[in-house]
Amino acid sequence: MAIDSGDTAWVLAATALVMLMTPALGFFYGGLVRKKNLVSTIVQCMVVFALVSLVWAIVGYSLAFGPNAAHGLIGNFSYVLLNNVGGAVNAEYSATIPQLLYFAFQLKFAAITPALIIGAFAERIRFKAMLIFMAAWTVLIYAPIAHWVWGDGGWLKTLGVLDFAGGLVVHTSAGLSAVAAALVIGRRADVDEAKHARPNNIPFVILGSALLWFGWFGFNGGSALAANELATSALVDTNLAAAAAALSWMFVEWAWTGKPTAVGIAVGAVAGLVAITPASGFVTPGASILVGIGGGVVAFVVARWRARTRLDDALDVFACHGAGAIWGVLATGVFATTAINAAGANGLVYGNPHLVAVEAFAIAVVATFAFVGSFVLLKVIGWFTPLRVTPGEEAEGLDLSQHGESAYGDTAG
Repeated sequence: MAIDSGDTAWVLAATALVMLMTPALGFFYGGLVRKKNLVSTIVQCMVVFALVSLVWAIVGYSLAFGPNAAHGLIGNFSYVLLNNVGGAVNAEYSATIPQLLYFAFQLKFAAITPALIIGAFAERIRFKAMLIFMAAWTVLIYAPIAHWVWGDGGWLKTLGVLDFAGGLVVHTSAGLSAVAAALVIGRRADVDEAKHARPNNIPFVILGSALLWFGWFGFNGGSALAANELATSALVDTNLAAAAAALSWMFVEWAWTGKPTAVGIAVGAVAGLVAITPASGFVTPGASILVGIGGGVVAFVVARWRARTRLDDALDVFACHGAGAIWGVLATGVFATTAINAAGANGLVYGNPHLVAVEAFAIAVVATFAFVGSFVLLKVIGWFTPLRVTPGEEAEGLDLSQHGESAYGDTAG
């Protein structure tokens, strides 16, 4: 099969757009924490991108997208160190772009997914433990899930599960892993003070959200793997859902608290982007607006509920990415139509309630595996090295205690 220059150009651009999302996430998270943890939060996202780039090239891509090694559960080692991955097409994934480009595109997804978890244990994770966890999580949790849902012969894919750009693979896995991480690592020592602390840099939050919105056009539009009508549809759906969620969060927050906050609008937009991710290549523009409205409301309600519990998911990763993705995956089962994507399936609205059941089953499987796997993995890592900083280091802030640097040239929290 021949390489198509237009498709290749679009996926190259989409790959660059998705790369931007990981540092954008750093600014988004960095603005939300207290200023004594700003540098550490941003650099964690950056170093995870670097770390996963190598892990994915060495073994992660092979396990996720290599030929089946065991009943649709995991790929084999055919592509270790990018062996057999080059400029030729791999027709199992795309008939018109080089396989090496497909590797690069998928790398950006693999990199941002563990970075999402950073928000759950923000302000108390030890840098060394974080590096070990992220590398192991990519190989042991992310790669199997990617193979199940997207890999050739993956068992969930074979069942008919639809996940266009990562509602299950990226956001459900990260959201439930975040809950496990928050439970294992424990609450911040000054959690009550932290709950009432204002974000240290709201412009960073807005900047991060805007860059995430921009990069998400590559995330979802690029997942068509071609410069075609489906990519256009996914891109339009992405924008409409983000806009709808930004406004739905804003109006609900306005009614609930009396003020529409800039942070809430920014977080709402991200929740809408999360919600539309699994559905973006399967639903109409009108349905994407409904998905976005639901994403903003669901994320807001779950975040408010979480704040009343003892779970210290510091930056509400579960509310935004876990709950938002669960809604989006279920909405895919409701609104999907073959009129948008003939390779997909019709959902509940188009006479096929079975798709909702299939999507719900996939949520249960991925959520359970991600939560239990992350919980066990962190416990094992904790046997060999401390997971969190000392109380003194936590009080000082991770910027100084872990990196010897300060964002604003002082040490005040």
